[in-house]
Formats: sequence, structure tokens, C-alpha cells
Amino acid sequence: MAEASAIERAALDAYSAVVTSVAERVLQAVASVRVSRGGGMPGGGAGSAVVITPDGYLVTSAHVVASSRTASASFLDGNEYDLDVVGADALSDLAIIRARAATLVPIQVGDADSLRVGQLVVAVGNPMGFTGSVTSGVVSGLGRSLATADGNGHRRFVEDVIQTDAALNPGNSGGALADWQARLVGVNTAVAGMGLGLAVPINHTTQAILAALMRNGRVRRAFLGIAGGNRQLAPVVAQRIGRKAGVEIQEVVAGSPAAAANLRSGDIIVDVDGTSVSRAGDLQRLMVEGRIGSKIAVQVLRNDHLVTLEVVPVELK
Repeated sequence: MAEASAIERAALDAYSAVVTSVAERVLQAVASVRVSRGGGMPGGGAGSAVVITPDGYLVTSAHVVASSRTASASFLDGNEYDLDVVGADALSDLAIIRARAATLVPIQVGDADSLRVGQLVVAVGNPMGFTGSVTSGVVSGLGRSLATADGNGHRRFVEDVIQTDAALNPGNSGGALADWQARLVGVNTAVAGMGLGLAVPINHTTQAILAALMRNGRVRRAFLGIAGGNRQLAPVVAQRIGRKAGVEIQEVVAGSPAAAANLRSGDIIVDVDGTSVSRAGDLQRLMVEGRIGSKIAVQVLRNDHLVTLEVVPVELK
């Protein structure tokens, strides 16, 4: 029993050492954000943000700075700076803000695509106004979807969202989810229930969104004009065409590029310009700025036959 207790103590000490090391490196890069609202929205708000460049750029959640009139960021060392909102993207719930500071200490940016279920993660933020709070847990699930919407009625699912049991509370939004090497792998965004927190992943897709926000202040997306959902294919059909699933078109918007190209309700999209499409997230990822105004080949399964149509997406407004 004594030997078992010693092993348990050693394991706990090792766990504590990792969390402590991550906290020491991440805390200096996490700010407490306070905003005052404009546009008729009542009161102010608070959240967190993470420094990603030494010249003052921070990433946060779009809903933290939505309709903000003025904003400020305070750090654990006592420094406080005014903020400018560079750009926000409600459909990914990400925003870029910039502190009016000469230099800041940025976090190291990681890649959420390398995460595994059960891996240790550390959440750093400012819940309930408690600055510099640190919680730890594990990656409880990967590949989750988070529904988002913008002010124009467009709805979208943020794909590959990270689920964690690290405690998140109001005020954690925009804070850092870090791996055991103190690398930013997610931006905490939602508390979905007791012991259930969600974070937008930092990966190739979201880094492109952040780069667009820093460069242009907004994200341009291509628009087809369909509503659809994931659809598994019948085994016989799947074997014949070499695809197991696709995106079934449930509605085609009148006057849209999809309507002009004769895409129909019931068609199942399986390929776009040579890239396999098996779920809605695959299609969303392909609707990038570079496809606006360019012909793309959309292959659909229609009445058990493959049909290829040319579509010219327009910009999502």
C-alpha cells in the first residue's frame, strides 16, 4: 500500500508540474478584456483574449467584442491597454483585436489537428472576473460541431470543435486552451453544460481565418446557395463510386449560383474540383475566398448516377 501511495504521489506531482509549467508560460499572454457596447446593446461585457504576435495582436471570441464601442485589455502584470477591434467573424466565433502597446509576450501557436482524446489540456482565462484563472482537464472529444450565426441570418457549423472537461465559466470566452507544451490549440468559446466546455480549434483552417481578419478585417467566403446535411450512401452505390458519404442538398436558394447550375434538392454532393466531400464541414472548408467568381466542378449523385455540373460561387453577403 505504501508503495502504491508513493507511485500515486509521484504521478500527481508530475501532473502538477506539467500544469504549473503551462500556466507560467501562458498566463503572461492572456488578457482580461472589458468592453462597452454600442448599437443599442445594453451594458458592457467581459471575456478573455490571447496574444499571438509581439506587436499587439490578440485572438478572442467574436461574441466577446460584438457591437463593442470601446474595449481595454489588462494583463496579470498590471498593465492595461486600450484595444481596437481589427476584425470579427461571427460564423467562426473568432475575432482579432489589437492592443495599443509597444510590445507584448505572445503565446506559441500549436495545431489542434494533432490532439488526441484523453490528452491533457489547460484552460486559462478570466471567469467571473477572477483574473488569471487556470483549470486543467483532458480532451473529452474531438470533431464536435458548434452552431453559429451572423447578423444576416446565415447559419454555419464550426467543425472539429474541441470538447474538454477543463472547467469553463462566463468570462473564459476568448481565453486559451493550451496543450502540455503551452501551445495554443483552441480558443475557449462556450460552456455547454456541467463539465462540458467547447473550444474553437487552432488549425490550418482557423489560422487562415485569423490571417484574413488581420489582413482585411473580415473573412470573404464563397456562396453556393444550398442547405444540406450529411448523407450516408447505400453500400452498393458506395462501392461502385468509391465514396461512402456525401452532402445531400435539401434546399436550393432561388436565384443562387446553385440554382443557375441546375443543382437540385435530393442531389448528393460527393466531390468539388477533385476534392472528396463526405460531410457538410468538408464543403464549408472549400468555400474560400479564392473560389469566388471562379468556375468549380461539382459532382453529385443524382438518381444513382454521377453528374458533374459547373458552378460559379458568389461572395457570401
